[in-house]
Amino acid sequence: MNRSLHWLRDHHDILGKVFLFSLIIWLLIMIFPREGKFRYEYQKGKPWQHDDLISPSDFAILKPEAELKAEQDAALKDARPYFRRMHSVADAQMNYLINSFGKAWESRYGRQATNDPVRQADLEVILSVLDTLFSHGVISVINEIENKPQGYEIFIVDGNAASRVPLSELYTIGTAEAYVTSRLNEAGTGHEEMLRGLLLNALKQNIVYDPENTNRAREALVSEIPGSRGMIQAGEKIIQKGELVNSEKFQILESLRADYQERLGSTFRYNNILLGQSLLIALTMIAFILFMISFRRDIFAENKKLLIILIIIYLMVATASLTIASKPDLLVLLPFCIVPIVIRVFFDTRLALFVHIVTLILTGFMVPNGFEFIFQQLIAGIIAIISVAELRRRSQFFIAALAVFVTYSAIYIGMLLIQEGSLAELDQSRFLLFGGSALFTLFSYPIIFVFEKIFGLVTDVTLMELSDTNTPLLRQLSLHAPGTFQHSMQVANIAEAAIYEIGGNTLLVRAGALYHDIGKMDMPMYFIENQTSGINPHDELGYEESASIIVSHVIKGVEKAKKHKLPEMLVDFIRTHHGTRMAEYFYNKQRIDNPEEEISEKPYRYPGPVPFSKETSVLMMADSVEAASRSMKMPTAASIAQLVDRIIESQIETNQFVNSDLTLKDITRIKKILKKKLMSIYHVRIEYPTL
Repeated sequence: MNRSLHWLRDHHDILGKVFLFSLIIWLLIMIFPREGKFRYEYQKGKPWQHDDLISPSDFAILKPEAELKAEQDAALKDARPYFRRMHSVADAQMNYLINSFGKAWESRYGRQATNDPVRQADLEVILSVLDTLFSHGVISVINEIENKPQGYEIFIVDGNAASRVPLSELYTIGTAEAYVTSRLNEAGTGHEEMLRGLLLNALKQNIVYDPENTNRAREALVSEIPGSRGMIQAGEKIIQKGELVNSEKFQILESLRADYQERLGSTFRYNNILLGQSLLIALTMIAFILFMISFRRDIFAENKKLLIILIIIYLMVATASLTIASKPDLLVLLPFCIVPIVIRVFFDTRLALFVHIVTLILTGFMVPNGFEFIFQQLIAGIIAIISVAELRRRSQFFIAALAVFVTYSAIYIGMLLIQEGSLAELDQSRFLLFGGSALFTLFSYPIIFVFEKIFGLVTDVTLMELSDTNTPLLRQLSLHAPGTFQHSMQVANIAEAAIYEIGGNTLLVRAGALYHDIGKMDMPMYFIENQTSGINPHDELGYEESASIIVSHVIKGVEKAKKHKLPEMLVDFIRTHHGTRMAEYFYNKQRIDNPEEEISEKPYRYPGPVPFSKETSVLMMADSVEAASRSMKMPTAASIAQLVDRIIESQIETNQFVNSDLTLKDITRIKKILKKKLMSIYHVRIEYPTL
C-alpha cells in the first residue's frame, strides 16, 4: 500500500497529463458526427487526381442547390394562400348589432318606442346589409394578397371544403364601409348617421388567414419537384483520371458522395466509424504531444498551460461541430483565427501556428471540401499571427481582424476563379460572412482577459500597463522610498538591455525590475539608497537584527504584491531577486567583531528560491551590480568591469543559476551589457594615452 502511494506521489504529474489528454480525446470523440467520410477529394475546375471512378451502385444525380431553389421559387409563385370562413364571427357580430341598435334607439326615442314600425324597418335594413357583407366575406388583408388584382384567386376553407374565390367577390374593411354608406343612402331611412355608426362598429373580418393549410399546400408543391435529374447505373464510369471536374461532373460526384454517406449511415457500421474517428483523433493528439515535448517542454511541464491550450482547441472544434450539424452554411462565420491569436499572445508564434494546424485538422475531419477549408483558415491564421506577433497596442486586434477579412475575401475570389473561370457566380453574401468572422475575431481580446484572470497568465499588454510608473503601487514606491524607486528604474533599464541581448522577454523583465523591491516601502530608511539625512538607523541595531530587516523586504514584497493582486509571474521576480544569498555586509561585520564565535548563517540568508528563468536571473545580476556600483568612489572602466565580474562569478559559485537555462555564452554577453550600461550611467570614458 505504501509503495503504491509513493509511486502515485512520484508519478502524479505524468498521471495528470495522461488523464488530461484522455479526457480531451474522449470529449472530441463525443462531438464528432457519426457518419462516414467520403474518401475522394476533388474541386471544381481541377483535374481528377484519383484512378478512374466506377459507380459502385445505382444512384440519382441530384440537382444543384441553386437550380432546385429556382424551381421551388417558380412553383411557389403559383401557390395561393388559404383563408378560413369564420361563421362564429358572423353570428356574434349580428347579435352585437341587434343589441347595440336597441340601446341606441332607446337612448334616442325612449323605451316606449320599442314597437315603432320605423324602428323595425331600420333594424331589418342594417341586418340585411351586415348579412350581405358576411355572406360574401370580409377578408383580413395580408402581405400575400395586398396590391393583388381583383381577379386574383384565393382558397377559402368552409368546413371541410375549400373553394377558389376571386378577391373581387370579397370585401375589405375599407370597401365594406363604402358599401354600407351606399346601401343606407339607397334605403333613405332618415337615420343614416346612427345606422352607419352601428354597422361600422359591428364590422369584423370573417375571412381570416389560415397559415396551416397555406404551408401544407406550399410543402406539397415543393415536394412535387424532383430533387434529381437522371440516374447513374452501377458499373458506369463516372470520371477518368486526369479528366477536368466540370460543373456536370462535379454535381455527379456530389451526388455520389451524398448517396455513399446515406448508405453508410443506414448500415450498422457505427462502431467501425467510431473506431476510425478515435484513431485519427488520438494520432492528432499524439503528434501534438510529441511537438510539445520536442520544442516546448517548458509549457508541456505545466498542466495549467496545457489545459489552456486544450480548452481553446476543444471549444473551437465543438463550436464547429455544432455549426456543421445545424447550419453548415454558417461555418465560414466561425472565427477560427481566435485560436492562433490567443495562443500567440500567451505563448509564442511557433506554438500558435501548430495549435492552429491541430485545430484545423480536427475540424477538417467533419467539414466538406476539407482542403479548401484548411487552406483558407491556415492562410488567414498565419496572417493573424503575424498581425499580433509583437503585441504592444490594442489597435493590433483591429488590424488583425481587417487582415483576416481581406485574406478570406482574396482566397474566396481566387478559389472561385479556379473553379468557375469567372466571377459570374460570385456570392456577395459570403463577404458579409467573412466580415462577421473578422468581427468575431475581436472577441479574442475579452477571451484573453478571462484567461488571464482565471489562470494567472500575463500578456504583453498587461505588462505594459503594469510598467506604467503611475500605477498605484509604483506611485507609492516613488513617494515612500524615492531612492529605491530610482534604483528600480535603473535596474529595469539595465536588465531590459541585457535580456534583449540574449533573446528574452524584455517587457516581463522590465516589469519585474520595477516591482522587485516594493517590500522596502514599509521601512525605507533602513535601506541605504533612501538615507538622505546622513542618519543610519542600523547604527543602533545589532548585526543580526539589521540583517533580518534587510532580508524581510523579500517576504514583505511578496505579501504586498499579492495584496495588490500582481500576476504570479511578477511575484516570482520579488521572490528570486536575491536567491539564497546572504546579507553579506552584516554577516561579515559580525564575523569581524566576533572572530572566535561560531556565527549561524540562517538569520543572514535570504529565503529564496533561486532564479529559474533567463528573466529572473538577469534581474538578479542587474540588481546586484547596480546596487554595488553605488558604493564605488571613483568608477572607471576597469573598476566597473572588475565589479561586474566579481559579483556574477560569486553568484555562479553559490549556485544561483542552476535552475535557469542560461549558457556560459549568455552570461558572457550579459556581463558585457552590464559593464556598458554602468559605464554609461557613470559617464566613464576610455582614458586616452599620452606621449
